[in-house]
Amino acid sequence: MANKKCVIIGLLGPVLDNGKGAARWEKWRPTVALCQQASLLVDRLELLHQPRYTGLAETIEVDVRQVSPETVVRRNVIEFENAWDFQEVYGALHDFARSYKFDTERENYLIHITTGTHVAQICMFLLTESRRFPAQLIQTSPGARRRDGEATGTFEIIDLDLSKYDSLASRFQAEQQAGVSFLKSGIETRNAGFNKLIERIEQVAIRSREPVLLMGATGAGKSRLARRIYELKHAQHQVEGAFVELNCATLRGDAAMSALFGHTKGAFTGAQASRAGLLKAADGGMLFLDEIGELGRDEQAMLLRALEDKTFLPLGSDREAHSDFQLIAGTNCDLSLKVREGFFREDLLARINLWTFRLPGLRERVEDIEPNLNYELEVYAKRAGNQVTFNKEARTAFMRFATSRQASWNGNFRDLNAAVTRMATLARNGRISVELVEEEIERLKNAWQESGVEGGVSVCDDLLTHLLEADQLARLDLFDRVQLEAVVSVCRQSRTLSEAGRRLFTASRGARQTTNDADRLRKYLKRFGLEWQMIQEADGNQA
Repeated sequence: MANKKCVIIGLLGPVLDNGKGAARWEKWRPTVALCQQASLLVDRLELLHQPRYTGLAETIEVDVRQVSPETVVRRNVIEFENAWDFQEVYGALHDFARSYKFDTERENYLIHITTGTHVAQICMFLLTESRRFPAQLIQTSPGARRRDGEATGTFEIIDLDLSKYDSLASRFQAEQQAGVSFLKSGIETRNAGFNKLIERIEQVAIRSREPVLLMGATGAGKSRLARRIYELKHAQHQVEGAFVELNCATLRGDAAMSALFGHTKGAFTGAQASRAGLLKAADGGMLFLDEIGELGRDEQAMLLRALEDKTFLPLGSDREAHSDFQLIAGTNCDLSLKVREGFFREDLLARINLWTFRLPGLRERVEDIEPNLNYELEVYAKRAGNQVTFNKEARTAFMRFATSRQASWNGNFRDLNAAVTRMATLARNGRISVELVEEEIERLKNAWQESGVEGGVSVCDDLLTHLLEADQLARLDLFDRVQLEAVVSVCRQSRTLSEAGRRLFTASRGARQTTNDADRLRKYLKRFGLEWQMIQEADGNQA
């Protein structure tokens, strides 16, 4: 507001503000010059100074009154001995900021950052940036003398609200978009939910060193994303150490303890030499523990201590080791269920569950299959040294199958990578033909059928995918999912709700005095947000 009073808070500069006799008016003195600016009316000057500079502060007060009689000068003594001691200077200025009664409704505040040591200037900046001083910054500099011989210099007001600077805002937005693209390996993904998820992960990756938990089925891309997070942070000098990766499902017993925390010579049979362990190897960097739910409870306890205290005991040692690492954990199982079953520590889950992200499977992102297909072809070309492409008919045939209900993509991106690698390897003259695509489709169908999935995807599971949202499916326990699949299967084979109820509850009907199988089935389906008509329409039948 234009009618607000202007208040400047500044630290006395024992060197720049000093001057004696009449000659002092020919010298540029930043604090006095602030009150000599024709375009800046200073209503009050809060002059901060150490006790030993009280005499100079009194002189400055007198001189300010002379050049700007309307300016009220208030001298404030602050206590610090060493002007180059960051902790001491920051503490003194912070105490002043806490005790000062700001009135932002009636006054505008400017923090003068020209005087004082570099340490003092940095502290004034930090206190303003963090809003301990609800103010803008003002910086003065020497300039041409006025005609009367006084050196007034110039001033500049700096607003730390960077959103007001369009060019800076655009630059930050471009950097953020570049970070998101980097995490996606440059793939122009189209799934809105996935893109939003990666944007959030990019924000967390840049701003936090807390553990990150990546959830998702095997092959959903947890390992690759973890490495990209590390590379993004490393490029911005947020981590300097190594990226260390371990699949916890491959370890058991002493081998798990040794691999993670290291061991001393003779700690167990076969330990012929000391070993540092992966936690130590990740010091200053990032540790990715995939399938963390497979860790034993002893290892979980040690890991929790390492996360909280940055220390741990190598196997067989009585001397603590230190490691400051960031943890990214991966899992394809429900860790909350493992806690309830007694297989996973509740306190460890609470520690790693601050930032949890669920990566959707490939089948949940059918619109992203084509850009990922292009990416896999590029990766193959770099690896093999020759370019491979589809002919038009072959690409159409593959995409028709890849996005159909026949394709379950059980292995997610691993299945897609394997399919592209096989077709590209067998392609004559660098062209993937319709015949190769048809051969690959049969290979994928057979592989999925051998894994217990008929025709690329179980009929019921395929139907559940169309009946329930992806996040709802992910929250279903395996027990409920198998049971629901069986119920849906019976419903699909029945002409009416009553017929389906009779088939489902045949054995228990005789034990009840009244029977209403249709109502019983209707209530069961309602638990999952389903209705009879939905199942029939999804199947294409008429009730």
